[in-house]
Amino acid sequence: MSIPAMNLMTALRSGHATSPRLTWYGPDSERIELSGRVLDNWVAKTANLLQDELDAGPGISLRLELPAHWKSLVWALAAWQLGMELVLDGGPADLLATSSPEDAGSADTAGDGAGAGFDAVVAVPLAALAMRWPGTLPPGVLDYAAEVRSHGDVFMPYAEAEPGLSALRLPGRGFSHGELLTEFAAAGPAADGEGAEAGHDEAARILVRAADGLDAALAEALGCWDRGGSIVLVHPDVEVTEHLLQNERVRGA
Repeated sequence: MSIPAMNLMTALRSGHATSPRLTWYGPDSERIELSGRVLDNWVAKTANLLQDELDAGPGISLRLELPAHWKSLVWALAAWQLGMELVLDGGPADLLATSSPEDAGSADTAGDGAGAGFDAVVAVPLAALAMRWPGTLPPGVLDYAAEVRSHGDVFMPYAEAEPGLSALRLPGRGFSHGELLTEFAAAGPAADGEGAEAGHDEAARILVRAADGLDAALAEALGCWDRGGSIVLVHPDVEVTEHLLQNERVRGA
């Protein structure tokens, strides 16, 4: 039985694959647009890096210390394709992906220095065109930007994940892989309150504010993509103007 993340990626790369699925507005006039096919390629490369370089697979946990960002969504989807558990409560995990590798392991007590308490640490630069980490990395930390492009853009898991495995750990609650779309995404901000109608419309293009946090962005994105829609993810420093909403054809903002 395929887990929901695998089915979702199949839908993104096969249905209207050239249409925008994720648009990112970052600081310094940064705008990144990923079609379903391009998003799938980034997710596949990241999943292959995790699987081939770090021996990741079903049941392995990944702590994601990244803000709500287009690369964060790529990492989450890659981990879920592998059947991994995504850790967003700051707790222990097997692997760490972080935009602050100099601080890696500082909250752990199982050792000292970068990577203490983790089997591996991956540094993720957030700049759109970063080809490598801008500076010197702590010993043993993997440079995501430098490594990811060499991996294949088609993902085939070595081991099949079960829907009952833990997929997401949040403060005070968790979700299995089988619950990602039916429980986690359904409980996201788009499920109630202002914007709910747009969030549930088929093929809607919705606004997602990075300031609401990574868990909220993931819930909204999953729910929207599951209905054939697309998201516009906006950095907290970017003003959401009427001009932006009209240009991106956002509904229900």
